[in-house]
Order: sequence, then structure tokens, then C-alpha cells
Amino acid sequence: MIGTPVTGTPATSPIMLIGQAPGIKEVDIKKPFAWTAGKTLFKWFTEIGLDEAAFRQQVYMAAVCRCFPGKLAKGGDRVPNKDEIKNCSHWLERELELLQPHLVIPVGKLAISQFLSFDKLTEVIGKKNKIVHNGNKIDCIPLPHPSGASTWHRKEPGIRLLKKALGIIKRHPDWQTLLQNQT
Repeated sequence: MIGTPVTGTPATSPIMLIGQAPGIKEVDIKKPFAWTAGKTLFKWFTEIGLDEAAFRQQVYMAAVCRCFPGKLAKGGDRVPNKDEIKNCSHWLERELELLQPHLVIPVGKLAISQFLSFDKLTEVIGKKNKIVHNGNKIDCIPLPHPSGASTWHRKEPGIRLLKKALGIIKRHPDWQTLLQNQT
């Protein structure tokens, strides 16, 4: 792992967004989803009523791993390995315990796999899953990773399933509460 940990602005919220790990730009800027993937992610949330500034203030943002895992030899960011995930897991566990969110939005395969078992994204994107974590009943609505390196969300069935997932988030009672609190 490289650099210092990257965390979101502390927000007491019934909603948690959980990513994979920061990229190198996020380490420099010191906030999650601050670069290319963030532009795409916040475009999605703006489409359902919450712009980036409002999202960052009202939704707790966490990650499976808190430090940049490094680059792959062929380019792109390296996915954290099992030991790195295990070393960081106590942070996410404690956040879930303290916040007891009603809605978790895991972004990308690694984050989704912390909550759901699946083989392909088509099995989980576009669905609201009921999970129980430490006795807390949580709605889990996964999103694909918004990375520029991924084409999944830019071609079918990803386009349709992403739209469906965003619609489910938009209708969620806790998302609706955030939207009402803006006015």
C-alpha cells in the first residue's frame, strides 16, 4: 500500500457508499472518488438528485482498503490482495457497527463481494438485496465501478442494469430523506 489513508468527510448518515481503494490521485487530493471514476460516479448521483457537494456532506464514504494499492505492471490500479483487505477490514467493520446504515451502496466487484456472493455483475447490479450485518438489517444496492478502464457500465446489459440500480436508490426512503433535506 502506498501513501496515507484516504477517507471521506465524516457524515452521520443512514447511507454508506463503499468503494474498493483510493487511486493515486485520491492520495494526492485526499478524498475518495476525486478523479476520473469520481466524475462518473457523481454524474450518476446528480442524475438522481444529489450533486457531488451534497453527496459528500450527507453520505458516509468508506472503502474496503484505505491506502492506494499501487499500479499494475501493465497499467491500471492493482486490486488489493487478501492480506491487505484483512489488514483494513477492522475499519469498515467498526464503521458499519457505529453507523448502522439502512442502505449500503458498494461500488465495484471487490466492495460488492464484501456483502454478497456472486459470479457476474449481472447477478447483483439492478437489485436491492436485504442483508444482515452484525444484527443490523441493511438494504444493499450495488453499483458497477465507474472507472474509465471499465466498459461494463457503458454497454448492455450494464447500461440498463445501472439505470435500474440508480432508480432503486432514488426511490429508497433514506435517499428520499436526503433529497428532502436539501430544500
